[in-house]
Amino acid sequence: MKLHVLGINHQTAPVALRETVAFAPEALGPALAALRQIPAVREAVLLSTCNRTEIYAQTEDDGQSLADWLTTHPRTGHDLQAYLYRYRDAEAVRHLFRVATGLDSLVLGEPQILGQVKQAWAASREAGVLGGPLDRLFQQAFATAKRARTDTRIGANPVSVASTAVRLAQESFARLNESTVLLIGAGETIELAARHLVEARVQRLLIANRTLPHAQDLASRHGGIALPLSELDRHLDEVDIVISATASREPVLQRKQIEHAMAKRRHRPMLLLDLAVPRDIAADVAGMRDVFLYTVDDLERSIENNRRGRRAAAEQAEAIIELQVARFVEQFQASTRQQPLLHLRAHGERARADALAKARQQLAAGVPAEQVLEFLAHTLTNRLLHAPTVALREAALSGDGELSRAAERLFPDTPTGIAPSADDTSK
Repeated sequence: MKLHVLGINHQTAPVALRETVAFAPEALGPALAALRQIPAVREAVLLSTCNRTEIYAQTEDDGQSLADWLTTHPRTGHDLQAYLYRYRDAEAVRHLFRVATGLDSLVLGEPQILGQVKQAWAASREAGVLGGPLDRLFQQAFATAKRARTDTRIGANPVSVASTAVRLAQESFARLNESTVLLIGAGETIELAARHLVEARVQRLLIANRTLPHAQDLASRHGGIALPLSELDRHLDEVDIVISATASREPVLQRKQIEHAMAKRRHRPMLLLDLAVPRDIAADVAGMRDVFLYTVDDLERSIENNRRGRRAAAEQAEAIIELQVARFVEQFQASTRQQPLLHLRAHGERARADALAKARQQLAAGVPAEQVLEFLAHTLTNRLLHAPTVALREAALSGDGELSRAAERLFPDTPTGIAPSADDTSK
């Protein structure tokens, strides 16, 4: 079996393509079930965030079945092949460890990705598509990420896409203590944005969400005002900055809504920061006068300073990852080589349990103990030796000396390998 990673991310594909292969949380279960139906797939994890969609799998083929499956998912006619990256075995292990540690993130070392990887792992476990080497790989990834953050400064002064967005608003647009900010959504990214805005002493904070109680809970903790999405149009003209990060499959803000708000604002500038994938704000808003729209891809330039500041820590984290990759690959290869032994022991355990159960039944029925012991020894010997005896007989008839030599190494006290039992010689 082989370990595979297949996916696209912010480095290989624009947001317009990434959003077509993003999986909403409620779609993960059905998607994992579909992956498990692929004959070659034994285990699978599906990771889908604003910056990446990746399949981690243990398969019996070269991984092409994963690519074929993923290319059927996009909602548009994009050809994914040119944007996909593929990793196998050690490279797949290394990629997961780098992702979990934050070394492959848009914001180098950002802490949210580890939680997202854990959620993807938990979803696969719940769906029943995880429980072997891939499961152990993910648990090792969590341990590696924890060690990298403990032993290096990769996690010092943590930076997130949300904090980068707030800093961008501060540095390039307006004084937050004189601005009204609208947050759309109620997930972790919006929670972080709210926290950073409060620390920056934002003048007024509005929080809108499809589920009003979620918005109310967030607003109560950060001194904001909660709104249902249905009331956005009534308040949009009051807003200087919008930060949006929902799980909606369709835009929650359309060009007509922004046009109406800008007319009422008399074209006072508005900054829109769309941190969602799929995008929350219609793409054609970007061409509007006095409206400044940024997506997660646009934040790349603002994040470059963060990358430079963490490069030394990243190099230390890479060294930790390399060590852990080597250890996991060695363990994985060893476990693969031990599969025949595990199968043999399982066969022996089944034979022992079955023979013992029948012997106990005979004792309970009053059969003399000596007779039961004879039955037990005879049955267990035949069960254990029948399959190798048949294989050796066939090898002798076909001239396969390799199997005979292997048997002599396994059973050195028997010159011919395995002595046939009385039952076998009669067959």
